[in-house]
Amino acid sequence: MITTETTYLGELRTSAVHIRSGATLITDAPVDNQGKGESFSPTDLVATALGSCMMTILGIAARRDNFNVDGTRLSITKVMAENPRRISEIIIDINFSKNDYTDKQKIIIEHIARTCPVALSLHPDIKQKWSFNF
Repeated sequence: MITTETTYLGELRTSAVHIRSGATLITDAPVDNQGKGESFSPTDLVATALGSCMMTILGIAARRDNFNVDGTRLSITKVMAENPRRISEIIIDINFSKNDYTDKQKIIIEHIARTCPVALSLHPDIKQKWSFNF
């Protein structure tokens, strides 16, 4: 089954529709690459997908192992390289609202961050830097 349908709208902007839900998102080229930067760029979505994937899998583990990650916040920084233009690094600072995790839970959390499906799907040349602020 088709996952999304994307339409080029002109002016370096696209509209993507998630087929199953009908949810829509807009992308714009970033200002440093001839765009308006009025929405996520495609490479922003890659970095955002890494953080969202990690949090989703972490939520599954928290539910399974009976601990809480509600309110956890990620700050994501995407670093671009030139020649060729590509993502060179994604930096994710994870700030937990709760500070009472056991050593075992911290190991689970850090393992999940580094092994979520998006993390494992990214090219090994893209540096993934994680900071865990428990």
